[in-house]
Amino acid sequence: MNRFVARSLMRGLIDGCEHSRRGISTVREHQSVGALGGFYWTRAMSSVVPGPTTPTVSEKKEKGAEAKKSDETAVVSSYWGVSRPRIKREDGTEWPWNCFMPWESYKADLSIDLQKHHVPKVFLDKVAYRTVKLLRIPTDIFFKRRYGCRAMMLETVAAVPGMVGGMLLHLRSLRKFEHSGGWIKALLEEAENERMHLMTMVELVKPKWYERLLVLTVQGVFFNAYFIAYLLSPKLAHRIVGYLEEEAIHSYTEYLKDITSGAIENVQAPAIAIDYWKLPKDATLEDVVTVIRADEAHHRDVNHFAADIHFQGKDLRDSPAPVGYH
Repeated sequence: MNRFVARSLMRGLIDGCEHSRRGISTVREHQSVGALGGFYWTRAMSSVVPGPTTPTVSEKKEKGAEAKKSDETAVVSSYWGVSRPRIKREDGTEWPWNCFMPWESYKADLSIDLQKHHVPKVFLDKVAYRTVKLLRIPTDIFFKRRYGCRAMMLETVAAVPGMVGGMLLHLRSLRKFEHSGGWIKALLEEAENERMHLMTMVELVKPKWYERLLVLTVQGVFFNAYFIAYLLSPKLAHRIVGYLEEEAIHSYTEYLKDITSGAIENVQAPAIAIDYWKLPKDATLEDVVTVIRADEAHHRDVNHFAADIHFQGKDLRDSPAPVGYH
């Protein structure tokens, strides 16, 4: 009896479905499924939906422009209330950079003496001087007079010491519950300034894959070597950086000679350099290299000064740091 009722119900359902599909156009899709004999399933659609129309070229351009504008103006909502305020230049235009702010830009001090040199007298000074001279040999062989690529490589190395020194002084300040005399900030400022040099040079020189690989190798070796050197002898570490900056001044001077002679084209300065150093709108590569060289001279003085403090048997915190001295 139960089987008879079940069959009747099933037949009624089937007949009802067949009746409801009469007179309506259907689209059937058949798919073979199963390994044991197989079976077919059918999906019925009540009507055929017309396909989407192909947009014209002008419509595509309009949609693309709207999407781009939407992406540029979109602000990610934050539950935490974190957002960057809208910042403008002095002329009222929108500030385009997120990596530095208008109050971090400055005019380079070009009056600094580029000819200063620390004559190595004691043993550690001679070790630092000879180390830097040895490091210059493979650089000269690899880059020769390709000063744009040389500068790019130089900045990836030059931005390491300030970060290492600042980090270690920060940890020491935490361990010993003592002030740093402003040297943490001064060294981190140096590292950031060198990084901005690199960001500028990358705009001018597009590094090739093997140059990027070289940067990875050199940075890995130099970071660990300098980290150990700073732990063992901060005065040696700062003296090495002082001599490295002297070599940087020499390299940028040769760079300027090639620009002046026409061997290297004096192209338009990148926009990031114009805003960072407050250069005139018509600034050129020559102007950029000039201000970078001035920065390197300031870093030379700061690191030789730090080494002198240690050679006098004092800690850096005993002498106020030249914060903001680019």
